[in-house]
Amino acid sequence: MHKVALEARHISLSYGATEVLRDVNLRVEPGEFFALLGPSGSGKSTLLRLIAGFNQHQRGELLVDGKDITGVPPHARNVGMVFQNYALWPHMTVWDNVAFGLVERRESRDAIRRKVGDVLALVGLSDYAQRRPAQLSGGQQQRVALARTVVIEPKLLLLDEPLSNLDKQLRVQMREELKNLQRKLGLTTLFVTHDQEEAMTTADRMAVLDKGVLQQVGSAARLYDYPANRFVAGFVGTTNLLEGRVAALDGQTLDFEAPGLGTLRLPRPSEAPAVGPATLAFRPHQVSIGARGEPADGARVWVDGVVDSAEFLGEFSRYRVRVGDVAVLTDHPHYAGLPMFVPGAPVQLGIEPGQLRYLQA
Repeated sequence: MHKVALEARHISLSYGATEVLRDVNLRVEPGEFFALLGPSGSGKSTLLRLIAGFNQHQRGELLVDGKDITGVPPHARNVGMVFQNYALWPHMTVWDNVAFGLVERRESRDAIRRKVGDVLALVGLSDYAQRRPAQLSGGQQQRVALARTVVIEPKLLLLDEPLSNLDKQLRVQMREELKNLQRKLGLTTLFVTHDQEEAMTTADRMAVLDKGVLQQVGSAARLYDYPANRFVAGFVGTTNLLEGRVAALDGQTLDFEAPGLGTLRLPRPSEAPAVGPATLAFRPHQVSIGARGEPADGARVWVDGVVDSAEFLGEFSRYRVRVGDVAVLTDHPHYAGLPMFVPGAPVQLGIEPGQLRYLQA
């Protein structure tokens, strides 16, 4: 199968005075599994539908395999799309649902029989060919929708939140199956989701959108460890965000002033931020917690606080700790027999300086 690249160049789309996509520049490599991540209303589904041809941008170019497909009708783009609700024909069997696109293309009976049989075997539904959608589980219906889409051998596979109707355990299973199927087919795939975990566990790379603007593109680890701005830091995973300012820099240290917390004297990072307003970002699992007065690791920056709340989440306990006027989240690994800190307990928090990220406007 020929793998194609997808490229959006300066794509903008508005509905009246409302800008839905603003100067989007994005390249998806041939055969790549790429996720579009963002909150509701960020423009991710609009961008997916634009690629499918269901809406039209006012400015920019949309290239597939180096050719601009702007103005090409949906049926002529050879793009396959799986919708959130699967959109299966309820009165048709699994076989007929999967064969539908091939019938519309007037392929021969022998070709239809061979292609449908092959793709049903690929998704593990050969024994369900004569069942109707209502006789299938949610995961099986999703496989039918995928089979119906890939049987036409599209250039691109577009997935619009295809796992959102499944329960959590089935979502985990299906996202692994989806990833494996994509690898077997080698299809360039765009996967829209608002679920960070889905994007981070399936995609080779992902893009974060907010209010129609592309915020950052990269691997899950890159976006998690090195967010480009405050929005990405807060959206990709859980994070602590301390608003304040870099007050001073010298050869070895940096002073960060956070209202309600005071001044933190921190080791100067190799790429020091400029003096001025900044947001200090760090993840809850990067903050250790201990009883106040316990011997402290000298490599960390320690602050005193009081536990506001405690949640037991199985593999770890999450604490919200009041430090001055600021609330800091910390995740502490759980082991059998390890007592939890209770609300009101005086504690100390140790912050790993090398994990701090300074985000500036």
